[in-house]
Amino acid sequence: MIIGLVTAVAASACYGTGSVLQAVGSRKSARQEAATASSTGTTQHGGPSLSSTAKAAVTWEFMVGTVLDFIGFGLGALAARMLPLFLSQTVISANLVVTALLSVKLLGIRLTKPEWASIGVVCSALVLLATAAGHEGGGDAARSTHWWLLVISVVLMGGGTVAVRLMGSRAAILAGLLSGLGFGAIGVGVRILDGIDPFDLPTLIADPALYAILISGAVGMYLHTVALQIGSVNGATAALVVGETVLPGIIGVLLLGDSSRPGFAWVAILGFLLAVTGAVAVAWFGEPEGAPQAEPEPKELQPTVSG
Repeated sequence: MIIGLVTAVAASACYGTGSVLQAVGSRKSARQEAATASSTGTTQHGGPSLSSTAKAAVTWEFMVGTVLDFIGFGLGALAARMLPLFLSQTVISANLVVTALLSVKLLGIRLTKPEWASIGVVCSALVLLATAAGHEGGGDAARSTHWWLLVISVVLMGGGTVAVRLMGSRAAILAGLLSGLGFGAIGVGVRILDGIDPFDLPTLIADPALYAILISGAVGMYLHTVALQIGSVNGATAALVVGETVLPGIIGVLLLGDSSRPGFAWVAILGFLLAVTGAVAVAWFGEPEGAPQAEPEPKELQPTVSG
């Protein structure tokens, strides 16, 4: 349990730091396109074009953030196999706190009192969940569950990408939520994946859950980038938190046998609800009047050269 918690916290730190660095890179790319009066930066619906997203992805800040995301993914996969999903996914989702704190320093954002209060609610919820968590259930699931995970991942990621592109500049929260659902699907997929222990490559390749993980990861990363390009970094991350926490937690309890400590079920439910409520509150206060929040120009980051 302790090793699993430490692993989940480390994954959370990597994800949170990565999100802020990716936001810095996205905004730097957007400023450069604006300075050159590029006409290819947005779609006809006002959202970022594929070329704009690609340019954001090749800034050094974004690439470092992506490396941290991959490290966070590996740590999160380990945590998902050692902890109940409602605990591992929620602890990982605490990257919202890391994102908020670093955005103050690196993006020059001033958090409001309601945002600070909401972050405090999320932290309190994590304490409740850690207190209530019992042992994780087995990773065994019916083969149909593996196929359903793949089908749902394809529908959500494919349909969600179309919806985000049609909504354009209004799609920040939706893109964040869908990317969270994609990352949540990764957590479920890793938990039920065949051919891991003991390792068996043919079994691993034949498992539909593997392809659900790959599709959800790739499209989820793209949607997360779009959310960072067009919306508040804290609001987009909060929406992601809801997506990657709620469904995996429910699936873990209903299908995979996750449970709380005897007599602590109410504490687990309270902590889970508070975590989701706090994340939604951060998104709400970070996106006034439903529009993307105008954030100050991020501070330029200069790579340091030692020696």
